[in-house]
Amino acid sequence: MSRITHTIPPVYDENSRVLMLGSMPSPASRAARFYYGHPRNRFWQVMARLVNEPVPDTNASKRDFCLRHRIALWDVLSECDIDGASDASIRNAKPNDLASIVRTAPISAVFCTGAKAFELYGKLGCGDMCGHPAIKLPSTSPANAACSLDDLVEAYAQVLEFCDAES
Repeated sequence: MSRITHTIPPVYDENSRVLMLGSMPSPASRAARFYYGHPRNRFWQVMARLVNEPVPDTNASKRDFCLRHRIALWDVLSECDIDGASDASIRNAKPNDLASIVRTAPISAVFCTGAKAFELYGKLGCGDMCGHPAIKLPSTSPANAACSLDDLVEAYAQVLEFCDAES
């Protein structure tokens, strides 16, 4: 177990409509210094397929992708004890100040990209902080091999309904 403090800044601006939250950046994401940085994580493939665009391949292009599509990205946790990338091992969790995004951007929906992020969002009172209940999406992690890319695209399609929503 290691004590990890979140160091990747959130991605959002005053036009963001959807807040997508993971639990905590994996070691690969921390090394890449951006969200969903493991080479086999399917998040960026899924999002690109939803909008029929090429998969962004640099941190700058991923950030631009999110902002163009009114998507804010962050994680539920600001720090925790964790064993590697194992969400199941998370202990002593502290939430990020998610309200800081909601104060700036007219967020119309919050999505959690995995069961642990969804669980922590509820357990740590993040819904009260954000003013929105979370919608649980399946994890795009390579550890979630039970979910095919097509299944993930189908599940994530609902995100687009909120990207253009006016709050």
